[in-house]
Amino acid sequence: MTRKVTKAVFPVAGLGTRFLPATKSVPKEIMTLVDRPLVQYAIDEARAAGIKEFIFVTSRGKSALEDYFDHAPILEQELRKKGKTELLEILKTTNMDSGAIAYIRQHRALGLGHAVWCARRLIGDEPFVVMLPDDVIAAETPCLQQMVEAYAETGGNMVAAMEVPTEKASSYGMLDVAEDMGAVVSVKGMVEKPPAAETPSNLAVIGRYILAPSVLKNLNKIKSGAGGEIQLTDAIAQDIENGNPVYGYRFRGQRFDCGSKAGFLQATVSFALARDDLRDALRLYIDEITHSARAAE
Repeated sequence: MTRKVTKAVFPVAGLGTRFLPATKSVPKEIMTLVDRPLVQYAIDEARAAGIKEFIFVTSRGKSALEDYFDHAPILEQELRKKGKTELLEILKTTNMDSGAIAYIRQHRALGLGHAVWCARRLIGDEPFVVMLPDDVIAAETPCLQQMVEAYAETGGNMVAAMEVPTEKASSYGMLDVAEDMGAVVSVKGMVEKPPAAETPSNLAVIGRYILAPSVLKNLNKIKSGAGGEIQLTDAIAQDIENGNPVYGYRFRGQRFDCGSKAGFLQATVSFALARDDLRDALRLYIDEITHSARAAE
């Protein structure tokens, strides 16, 4: 029987240099997508999939991220006094119970694999999830919930997968597919950021992973890989060599790369258009500027 997954690791130690100067004082993970921080989307997705313990791998300068998940008694008191019950309910979704959340420091930027390895003592000998908040996925059924349901049938390791143009393979970990079974593919190898001419497929790994504890043991032994960093992809590929199955899961939904400015803006527009309270005004504005641009041509 497949063990239930209840722990998730969120690697959030990056400096967010692509969003400077904003990230000089604001951690990228709490930059707002419409009216919720990026990390809140990841937390909500994890909760929907049954995650109970949240492990954040952070670095210096992330105290605002830690404060975000704390209770705000003065703010709550003011809202209660003014009868703003809807806002109080929204605030409740940002609070974490005592003991549900832990913070681990990554003192040196040695890559995603190293960030996950930093959380090894809190994970122990259990399967666990890794979620990258930069990857925001709009889906009717949250992406991680889809994966957890598929993982209950397969066990092993599972990564979220998405088809990308061949010329973009060098930006992703790419899957070498053994058997394509539709939503689920069995994987015989993984290559981190291969040149377009050398990619084994067009299926890219996206920032959602369900991993066996054996991956942590592999990380203990791995030296730096692509880009001089300790790559999580290499540790997962090692699990395949050791005889442990790895699966890719083609999730249903739209992924936004909020680690890039363009992706962040696209997500902002898409999520705003999905909101009843914002849709009409935003559509009107988009129509106006599109019309003005056409008239100027």
